[in-house]
Amino acid sequence: MLLIKNGYMIDPETGIEGKKDILIDEGKILKIADCGTAECSDEESNQARCSCAPDVIDAEGCVVAPGLVDVHVHFRDPGFTQKEDILTGAAAAAKGGFTTVVMMANTKPAIDTVDTLTYCLEKGKQTGIHVKACANVTCGMKGKELTDMKALANAGAVGFTDDGIPLRNPEIVRAAMEQVAELDLPISFHEEDPTYIDKNGINHGKASEFYGNGGSDRMAEISMVERDLKLAIETGARIDIQHISSKEAVQLVREAKKMSSNIHAEATPHHFTLTEEACIEYGAFAKMNPPLREEADRMAIVQGLADGTIDMIATDHAPHTTSEKKDVPITSAPSGITGLETSLSLGITELVDKGYLTLRDLMTRMSTAPAKLYKLDAGYIAEGGPADLVIFDPKAKVVAGNYASKAENSPFTGWELTGRVEYTICDGKVVYRRK
Repeated sequence: MLLIKNGYMIDPETGIEGKKDILIDEGKILKIADCGTAECSDEESNQARCSCAPDVIDAEGCVVAPGLVDVHVHFRDPGFTQKEDILTGAAAAAKGGFTTVVMMANTKPAIDTVDTLTYCLEKGKQTGIHVKACANVTCGMKGKELTDMKALANAGAVGFTDDGIPLRNPEIVRAAMEQVAELDLPISFHEEDPTYIDKNGINHGKASEFYGNGGSDRMAEISMVERDLKLAIETGARIDIQHISSKEAVQLVREAKKMSSNIHAEATPHHFTLTEEACIEYGAFAKMNPPLREEADRMAIVQGLADGTIDMIATDHAPHTTSEKKDVPITSAPSGITGLETSLSLGITELVDKGYLTLRDLMTRMSTAPAKLYKLDAGYIAEGGPADLVIFDPKAKVVAGNYASKAENSPFTGWELTGRVEYTICDGKVVYRRK
């Protein structure tokens, strides 16, 4: 049994906030009560098969919120475990306050068979947090032949994506959407048409001029977002526009949401914090797909998060080895940055402290809405509900670094941010405690 006392509880699902004690037993929340009143009655003690001397966490000065949910992580396992593996990725997630993550399927082999999916899910069970996985839309991520989506869904895939590679054939996209609509599972899209790209990871603008190439034009994203929103409305598929980067794409999603409740979009912390100038300042550590764009794009993403057009924050946690990212030409470095351990702090620093979102809004974007996309039992705090919680100090200063991830490829290393995770609790067990 675990008692969390004196914390400021935020439940985004009901909107309930206030100082509460939370009593946990056997992986569930047993009682939520006013501070000092969450003791176990004799009857409850017998029902819970426990003593009335629980372990205690004093959360005075901290927020107690649903465990964070990240629907877009790359754990590089199988195939690229020198960058990250499921165990180290999960450790990074726990340190960042996440109790549930959804792995992308661009591993090697790709998650296009039941065997590979089963490997990922079984290894995920060893981590202490909930590690879910998407399966691929197409075999080998080649964009030509659909995977056996029904078999993969039956084996535990929570959704489908070829993230990392755009799906260029509209007929394949339509067929995939029709299948996921029948399966009642989401499909997520990496929206970058290579027709508009010279060198990826760098915005066509100041950054590409600085590096002497054509970079990635915003039309690469806009054209595919426009196509996939139209197909989603026609098929009724539940879709996620991943790592949105342009103001035009934000507006397209805003308009599409008026026609369908199945349209969802995610933004990364790096896209709501940085612009293409960071690519010039930090080099390969700020190279990602899609690239950082202009200030108007960044602010459109912030406003999209504020008004709910973009309903989720997802890290696109993309670890790489130091040798791949440091002291190498930006054009030869892989795209992507780590994100799990800085996500919450960046959300507080850039969105809450600057007045764009309330803490409850931030928890909705980082927990409740992502859980709803995948219909997960997560993202809320209620008696009888899952004891998946994050306890964080919203005022504490923290310097980004000292990562639990294998990787350090982040432009935020060394930044002083606001908001520090104190505890992460999953299934009623403490899986991260700040030292």
